[in-house]
Amino acid sequence: MGLLKTPNHHLSARAWLTVFVTGLLCLVATLANGAENLKGVALIVGQSAYEHIATLPNPAKDARDMAKMLTDLGFDARSVTDRDAAKLKRDLKRFVEDAEGADVAFIYYSGHGIEAGGENYLVPVDADMSSLKDADNALVPISAVMEELRKTVPVTIMLLDACRTNPFPPDAELRRAPTASASPIGTGGLEPVRGAKALGSAPAVAENLGTVVGFAAEPGRPALDGAAGENSPYAAALLRHLAAMKGTEFGSVMRMVTEEVYLDTKARQRPWVNESLRRLLYFGVAPPEPAGDDGLITGERRQLLLTIADLPDPKRSQVELASQQDGVPLDALYGVLRALGTEKIPEDPTDLEKLLDAQAERLKKMLSERDALSTDDPEIKRLVASADKAIGQGAIVTAHKFLDEAVRRVEQTRGAVDQAEELVRQKRLADAAIYARRADASALVFDYSAAASDYGKAFSLVEKWDDKLRWNYKNQEAEALNAHGDAIGDRKALEQAIDAYQVILGFIPNGQQNRDWAITRNNMAVVLQTIGERETDTARLDEAARIFRDSLVVFEREKDDLNWAAAQNNLANVLLKIGERESDPKRLNEAVAAMRATLEKRPRDKVPLDWAASQNNLGLALYALSEREPGGERLVDAEAAYRLALQEYTREKAPVQWAMVENNLGNTLVSLGTQRNDQAKITEAAAAFRAALEIRTRETFPVSWATSRLNLGNALSSAARFDLGTGELEEAATAYGDALTVFTRKRFPMDWASTQNNLGSVYQTLGQRARDPARLEQSVAAFRAARRIYTRRAFPLDWAMTAYNLGNTLQLLGGLSDKPEHYKDAVTAYRDALREYKRETTPRQWALAQAGLGSALHWLSMAKGDTTSLAESVAARRAALEVLTLEAAPVDWANAQNGIGMSLLNLGTLERSGKYLDEAEAAFQATLKVFTRDSQPLQWAFAQNNLGDVHWNRASQGGGDAEYLKAIEFFENAKEGFVEAGYTIPIPLTDKKIELVKQQLAKK
Repeated sequence: MGLLKTPNHHLSARAWLTVFVTGLLCLVATLANGAENLKGVALIVGQSAYEHIATLPNPAKDARDMAKMLTDLGFDARSVTDRDAAKLKRDLKRFVEDAEGADVAFIYYSGHGIEAGGENYLVPVDADMSSLKDADNALVPISAVMEELRKTVPVTIMLLDACRTNPFPPDAELRRAPTASASPIGTGGLEPVRGAKALGSAPAVAENLGTVVGFAAEPGRPALDGAAGENSPYAAALLRHLAAMKGTEFGSVMRMVTEEVYLDTKARQRPWVNESLRRLLYFGVAPPEPAGDDGLITGERRQLLLTIADLPDPKRSQVELASQQDGVPLDALYGVLRALGTEKIPEDPTDLEKLLDAQAERLKKMLSERDALSTDDPEIKRLVASADKAIGQGAIVTAHKFLDEAVRRVEQTRGAVDQAEELVRQKRLADAAIYARRADASALVFDYSAAASDYGKAFSLVEKWDDKLRWNYKNQEAEALNAHGDAIGDRKALEQAIDAYQVILGFIPNGQQNRDWAITRNNMAVVLQTIGERETDTARLDEAARIFRDSLVVFEREKDDLNWAAAQNNLANVLLKIGERESDPKRLNEAVAAMRATLEKRPRDKVPLDWAASQNNLGLALYALSEREPGGERLVDAEAAYRLALQEYTREKAPVQWAMVENNLGNTLVSLGTQRNDQAKITEAAAAFRAALEIRTRETFPVSWATSRLNLGNALSSAARFDLGTGELEEAATAYGDALTVFTRKRFPMDWASTQNNLGSVYQTLGQRARDPARLEQSVAAFRAARRIYTRRAFPLDWAMTAYNLGNTLQLLGGLSDKPEHYKDAVTAYRDALREYKRETTPRQWALAQAGLGSALHWLSMAKGDTTSLAESVAARRAALEVLTLEAAPVDWANAQNGIGMSLLNLGTLERSGKYLDEAEAAFQATLKVFTRDSQPLQWAFAQNNLGDVHWNRASQGGGDAEYLKAIEFFENAKEGFVEAGYTIPIPLTDKKIELVKQQLAKK
């Protein structure tokens, strides 16, 4: 098995995710040929003044407003409030009678509602604890009403704003009749109504077209009542959007209502719909739509609501998290994504998180500065106010249009400003604020180039008038240039960002190295790092590291812990990027130290998610460092860091980040299990990757999915050492093949090369086990493909890794093809690897390459009869044992011991000497400390066979009958081991050896 390559991982930022159930409305045909003659009847019930249980302030108002709206929509609407059981049942009976012959029956209920025993009940205002003993009489069951309406009305719509918490004691039980059995009352409101299930569940009435039952909240979840004197969130959304049914299908309208409530309640409540309509439903009469600015805002918001309804839950949750953490409206953040376009929303959760954080910061700035805007132009005031309202409603594109008009107004009046200097100053500052406001809006729709241009104009207006504003606008221009350059890979824009920061540094008097100086240089270093990551040398990365260190000195002096932690985190990131390219682990050690220092200023009790992100980043740095050290201590520390991160990044609270850390933890567990021959660790790693893939689906997160599929392949490949079959190896090959459907050479060259390398390792093991040269040729081809990306100059350690893996495959090919040139090529490949692998910097890889070189020299010597190569083989393997100790790498240690024993045994044979037999025997015996009969019977059997060869050689050189008998004993043990392992190929040769030994013994 070769060395496996894991993909690079982005560093984590804060995240949090909540999952909601989406209610879908799927209607499939028009209601009738025309809508002008439809008859609709409506009953609206509002229950506020409860006599014996908690009163509700808003239902009466909800009912009045809904009755007016439904009347405006053309319904024959009747509204009743505060009805006791008798009156409410009478109202419903009368409504069923009045509805006969109508096309649509519409019921809206606002008040208390409960569920028990599979039935939903409306609660009259005279209900008390005794009502629960005879519920069918004292309360109002819904299902019977629905069934009666279904018989006579083609379409029934019931909207229940009744999902409030249970008004009765928590342990109360309900009996449908005094003699009926008791059922517990649901704690979270209503459940799906039985009468609203699919038409296929009951005999269909010929003219019945189905039912729609809308709930104010999801099944089993309570709904909010709203502030006293206002409508409930559900009623408010219905009032706002049912008017949209003129030209909009009812299902789309209800999706708007669902997402309106979701936004209005900041994701705490989401309505739910249970429907069985068989045809599309429209209403032809509607009240006047909002006009002017409000009309534009409402129109875009309705499209936004439909966009939100189609957004996958993981992406919703990331938006919710950004809104909560940064304190910006949820509506506005969704508006930002709609302005970007759903097809352009980043697939990678880390990229989406970065985008949301950046845009949330811009929104926060716009919201904090809006009160500071001062202008004497009433038209500009109107446009800016409308823009602010549009942003709050998520109508980002409309907001940008309002600000376009405001800027045009500014430009029309700008030439007339020739009054006194103070008036000029005020005008310049006001005009600059308009440019800056439009720049903010441009950035929200990802037009960073336009944003930078407007910030630049704002800067030019205030440059000689206000020192603070000139600093602010130039800084925002630099940030926009950086965002533009990073987004599209525009090197010129990145260089312009650095120039802008240099201008800001010129504002600092007398070159003072103060807090502003440190912040500006820190931001400039972030741009330098962005450029440096795309260059082959590390000059820019080194410069960024120096600047981060300079900033730390200032922040420490100023006792600015927040900025100190941010700069320290930046320093750790850039050190990790540099260290990954270097053979010397010095930078990686520095990165680990910097990550630990960051954690000291990010306490878990104050910033738990930042703390978790830093723990994850620490794990990444420790994992990278572990590849440069022989022991597994760094891997143990990395595992601990990831497990700490998972204490805050739970699947329930932050599933995207949870999956990321599970993925990273899995990589560490694979490395630990491989080093320590610990099957349980590798099994746990595979489980971690499979768990991560439940969140990282191909449909939602294709790049993350491919990464975890690649890593799962690594785990399965490592697990195959404990199973001589090919099932896990074939599954690993399938996983790598899946990864390559995303990681193409053109789009993801590094990940493509990594996957090719790992696929080569799987083909190598499959070829070895099946003795299949074709598989080994596939392995060679895969490694050579990886080396087209992994050049020595650009990626020296990866180049060395593929050379080592190629050597392993060539060595196996030599054994199957009986062509010594393969052994010679393998020796060359191992020596290539050792050109970069050094004991001082990459001790484990150096030791493995030495062991591989020793093995190739051994087989080359056997083909040539060359004792010099055998001696070199022993020397190389003994060098490997200086690093591959029994404690740190038991399997590799045992393999090297076995190789030493074989070379010594063959060296004695070629020299016709027994002087090496004791050393060979000691080496073979040493392997049995690892290769036990129970844990690895095949390796144990080979060791028994080799010990039999030692005793046979000793007997042949005058050792006596005891040595012959010992040889037979070990050969018999070997046969048993081969049988137990299910590997019978060596058994005929072993039988031949036993026969020869017995013949020699008989001749004595």
